[in-house]
Amino acid sequence: MEPAIRLKPGCSKSDIRQKVWDYIEKNDLADFPRPVHNRIPNFKGASHACEKLLSLPEFHDARTVKIDPDSPHKNARFLTLDAHKILLVPTPRLRKGLFNRITPPARAGKEMLKMCSTPQGVKEHSVPVSLDDRISVDLVVVGSVAVSEKGWRIGKGEGFADLEHAMMMAMEAVTEDTVVVTIVHDCQVLDFPEDLLGEHDLTVDYILTPTRVIKTDCKRPKPEGIIWSKITWEMMTKIPILKKLQAIEKEAGKNVFIKKGLDPKLHTRLEACDLGDVHTLYIGNIPPTTTINEFKDILQEKGAPPLRLQWQIDHQRAFLDYMDVAQARQALSSLRGLTIRGNSLWVDMARPRQNKVSNSKTQ
Repeated sequence: MEPAIRLKPGCSKSDIRQKVWDYIEKNDLADFPRPVHNRIPNFKGASHACEKLLSLPEFHDARTVKIDPDSPHKNARFLTLDAHKILLVPTPRLRKGLFNRITPPARAGKEMLKMCSTPQGVKEHSVPVSLDDRISVDLVVVGSVAVSEKGWRIGKGEGFADLEHAMMMAMEAVTEDTVVVTIVHDCQVLDFPEDLLGEHDLTVDYILTPTRVIKTDCKRPKPEGIIWSKITWEMMTKIPILKKLQAIEKEAGKNVFIKKGLDPKLHTRLEACDLGDVHTLYIGNIPPTTTINEFKDILQEKGAPPLRLQWQIDHQRAFLDYMDVAQARQALSSLRGLTIRGNSLWVDMARPRQNKVSNSKTQ
């Protein structure tokens, strides 16, 4: 089956996400909530695609199923509860632990189970699952923005599904053989190269669409656990369970050194710096529709997150501060040749005090 969306050679994950989001909106394939940009898109026919779970022997055999909280998976959550299986749903942005176990009222009928499958139902009828609870997940359902028939997956760019799976591996809740399913519209099934994937990226074993069940026979290994070198101080601060897992893995003798970046303790030092203390990159020709979160995701993908980002999208530019010249030069090397939506970005070391411009947003 020919992909509905054509990709240009050399496109990035960000380019692919944008093409998918734009195509779904332009062709009125989206369902609430809209617009679908920066989301796992909810699409017309999602409920029908979810019903294809019932055709999978792995679903029938599963006792415990983990399903992401995204809108297109609502019927998958209902079907899991209706089949009397244990349903685990990740907590929003992992801020209050890893999972909630959905606990419908006793003798709940189908209408109540459907309500328990909604975000409000998950909130009202669930209990948290702690690290001390020994759980074994038999099937995983994740959201995707784009996926290939070979099993490569691209999410919305925040990395939560990848991190959730890595944390489950660390907890021994899943194994390399645990089946991973994604549910998407047919237009989200694209042909893109494996070299876009990083070592942390989760792959899928089945793709369910409104018209197809695709068994990927993916041979690429799933991540074996948390890759601590990709975890930032910001993530450690926002996702408390990471600290607990880090302590457990440190006790087990594993390398748990996290990515070099901005430790909250360095904020005071950074604020005390003058311009001579940091090394700054200038990024120009940024498409004016680019959001700061999208840009930060790209920097993270390229392994070049700055100490501080000065965002001046009105001038189609940004300034990236790094604590030492070696980090700045490494970032320069990583970002050269970068394109966003067809725009080739200008990347260079900033001139002294070039970044002292008004109307900037610093993060």
